[in-house]
Amino acid sequence: MRKLKVIQILPTLNTGGVERGVLDFNNYLVKKGHESYVISNGGRQVKNLIEDGGNHIHLQISNKSIFTLFQAKKLADVINEISPDIVHIRSRIPAWVLQLSKIFIKNPRPIIFSTFHGLYSTPFYSRIMASFDRVIAISKTVENYINENYERYLKKPPRLIYRGSDEEYFSNSFVPSESYKDNFFQQFTNLKNKKIITFPGRLSSWKGQESFIKLMSDLPDDYSGLIVGPYASAKPKYLNSLKKLIEDYRLQNRVYFYNAKDDIREIYYLSEVVLNLSSKPEPFGRTILEAAMMGKKIAGWDRGGPGEVLEMCFPQGKVEFNKFNSLVETVKNLSEKEDVPSNIFLTSDLMHSKTIDFYLDAIDKNS
Repeated sequence: MRKLKVIQILPTLNTGGVERGVLDFNNYLVKKGHESYVISNGGRQVKNLIEDGGNHIHLQISNKSIFTLFQAKKLADVINEISPDIVHIRSRIPAWVLQLSKIFIKNPRPIIFSTFHGLYSTPFYSRIMASFDRVIAISKTVENYINENYERYLKKPPRLIYRGSDEEYFSNSFVPSESYKDNFFQQFTNLKNKKIITFPGRLSSWKGQESFIKLMSDLPDDYSGLIVGPYASAKPKYLNSLKKLIEDYRLQNRVYFYNAKDDIREIYYLSEVVLNLSSKPEPFGRTILEAAMMGKKIAGWDRGGPGEVLEMCFPQGKVEFNKFNSLVETVKNLSEKEDVPSNIFLTSDLMHSKTIDFYLDAIDKNS
């Protein structure tokens, strides 16, 4: 296989789904003998990227400011020095910087890919993600959204490449240490010997935490709920409203907040069912895919990217949107049965290999 030079560009390398995907792909590229570069404004994950064999170039391309566009010449200088085969843009702010940098990039210019990681709004600001040489959609939901809203900006139809999760990291053979379990249940004594229903995701009004709390109020007392962060960036007003809702339903001894750090696998392991209940369609359902890989039951509204994940991994968990009675019955039925997801094929290796194939296909057609 041809060895490639690949640059990925994103605002920062802190926590988040896009950042994790960039790190995973960097690791894959290095293992396959390719040269991997990442351009960002830095962050706590830079160390991991370098330890995995990647190269990081620091550039201030994260601020939503007109002044960020002045980084275009610097970005072009970096691209000219590396002379990559592929530049892969992952976010809108650096995408505009990259667009401006084209006038400074020397021939032969690299092929530019973008990935739609979200259902971006349709104003002028977002259309940049559809305007590059090749576009990747991370779900059928996103592919349809691109075609419906951005078709006139596309140079070629988007390529559907489903997101995947690391099957080794999220292995169904993973078991937390006894000390971890002891410490967890010392912190949450009321969760011991209960059916733990877990709701992972950042705290946001559209993510569905209110729906989760309502669900818990309709489940029997032997069910307990865990709302899993991170929520350091949550708006205090919203967090307080959720705490008030828990009090109103008198669930203080059954529903808890947990600020997960590097222990999401342990939380999945302890869970009976893992949920996604977003109030608007999401581009993908990463958390329920991770849980399914670990052999945990998953459930949620049957729409958007999470609905696609449920259909492919565990259709028993699909529930029509906002049908709370059905949701309650689904969670109860799942917790009482032994059926669990198995043979999950949406792996990160599959996603990465399809991305490399897309790169090579584009290079062949450009040569």
